[in-house]
Amino acid sequence: MDFSFTEEQSMLRDTVASFLADRYDFDTRRAIARSEAGWRPDLWKAFASDLGILGAPFPEALGGLGGGAVETMIVMEAFGRALVIEPYVETVVLAGGFLKHSGYAAAAELIGKIIAGEAVTAFAYAEPQARYNWADLKTVARKKGAGYLLNGHKAVVTGAPWTDRLIVTARTAGGQRELLGVSVFLVDKAASGVTTRDYPTVDGRRASEVYFENVSLPAEALLGEADHGLALVERVIDEATAASLAEAMGVLAKLHENTLEYTKQRKQFGQPIGAFQVLQHRMVDMFIAVEQATSITYMATLKLGEADRDRAMAVSAAKAYVGKALRFVGQNAIQLHGGMGMTDEMAIGHYFKRATVLDGLFGSTDHHLRRYEALTFDSAA
Repeated sequence: MDFSFTEEQSMLRDTVASFLADRYDFDTRRAIARSEAGWRPDLWKAFASDLGILGAPFPEALGGLGGGAVETMIVMEAFGRALVIEPYVETVVLAGGFLKHSGYAAAAELIGKIIAGEAVTAFAYAEPQARYNWADLKTVARKKGAGYLLNGHKAVVTGAPWTDRLIVTARTAGGQRELLGVSVFLVDKAASGVTTRDYPTVDGRRASEVYFENVSLPAEALLGEADHGLALVERVIDEATAASLAEAMGVLAKLHENTLEYTKQRKQFGQPIGAFQVLQHRMVDMFIAVEQATSITYMATLKLGEADRDRAMAVSAAKAYVGKALRFVGQNAIQLHGGMGMTDEMAIGHYFKRATVLDGLFGSTDHHLRRYEALTFDSAA
């Protein structure tokens, strides 16, 4: 696939890579993950002031870089290579996407705070019973005067321990799994009735179980149209999925590069194990998987602006393939490193853990294969 970056995009790529090489090496990342806070607010501010990347997908009129999905892809690939913990997808891609696409009255003000590094947001959408059905909601928001009363439980809300706002999906009409009746709200995490249980995740990040008990929401907390929020949710999650695929590009590249380097150094029977032909074939298979994952991620990124079905088909096709690549490359990387590949001191185990999480994020391989199949039949009909 022939894909060329513009001069500005190449400069963005080089600048982000240089910054992370200087200030976000593996030892720094591991120390951040082990810290009490679990992230570095000062680095988040540096992303805003020194790099300006919190504004990458936003228009210049709002203080952004005037970019879009490709700029997000460039940033996320670099973040994947460095295993960046800070909540870029949650705040810039997800929250920014909801603010851009919903027609929210105060969108410009909140996006300005995101770009300046003054707002951190998490997306509370997953529920224990729902799997990857975004319409399967037990969380409900009932009308109360001009506003709403929110009750429910959201699971594994990544980045929630660091946020000041939550974007929450809730049912405002219809049955538990009906497509109609889904609404999206912007909720102050400090609001009365919001409680959280925070915990570390397997890949070194932080998440929360979030509980809502009679949380009073004003009418202006609604993002988009009441009862008709599912299409908005699917669009923004597709954009976030594409961003996570770009992160996977970086993770896959490092899994392959680190393993290739290791096979040149590790000796067995008096010679590097990389000299054995069977392992050379394995490394070639890993390289092909990385390159194919990169190409299909480019394709999905370029199709984010197309019609809903075309966008969804492209994203699901890419997610299904990249999920397989993450498992294949990750498992082979660990196998070729031997038992030491899973030790905390070696970076390869941390990349494998992140690869495992990315495989299931926003839908598993099986889920996206089924989604692609359903969209294909709908298109044929």
